[in-house]
Amino acid sequence: MISRDEFVSRFGGVFEHSPFIAERAYDAGFIVESLTSGGVHSALTKIFRAASAEERLGVLRAHPDLAGRLAIAGELTEDSRKEQAGAGLDRLSPAEHARFTELNDAYVTKFGFPFIIAVKGLGKDDILAAFETRVDNSREAEFATATAQVEKIALLRLQSMLPES
Repeated sequence: MISRDEFVSRFGGVFEHSPFIAERAYDAGFIVESLTSGGVHSALTKIFRAASAEERLGVLRAHPDLAGRLAIAGELTEDSRKEQAGAGLDRLSPAEHARFTELNDAYVTKFGFPFIIAVKGLGKDDILAAFETRVDNSREAEFATATAQVEKIALLRLQSMLPES
C-alpha cells in the first residue's frame, strides 16, 4: 500500500495547489491498493465536493489565468504549462493576448476566481468562444461550471499518470 506521504507527494497537485484534497482522501480510507485513474479521481472528487464552499473557492483561485501573467513569467505549474501550450495559448498574437487579458480581468472582477476550462483537445478559438459565453453567466452557474471543469482537469491529469480503471 502506498504511504500517505508518497500519495500526497504524487497526487497532491492534481487539484491545483491543493494537497489537502489528497491528504483527506488518504485519511478517509478512500485509497485502495491498485491505483487507477478512475479510482483515485473518485476518491479525490468525493473530498473536493465535500469541502466547504470557501475551500472549493480556494481551489478555483489556485488556478492560473489562461495565457496570463504567470504564463508570461514562466511561473505556471508544469501541468498547467503543458496544458496551456497544448491548446496553443503560448503562441497567441498580440491581439489575441490582449483579448485574453481583457476577458481574464473582467471574469475575475465579476466572479472572484479565474476562468477555468479543461483545455485538452481545444484550440485557442474554442477556449476564447467559451470564455466569451461564460463571462455572461451568473456567479452560481459559473461556480458550478468552474468546479466541474476542475474535476475534469483532475481526471485528465490522473489519466496521464495512472492506468484507467
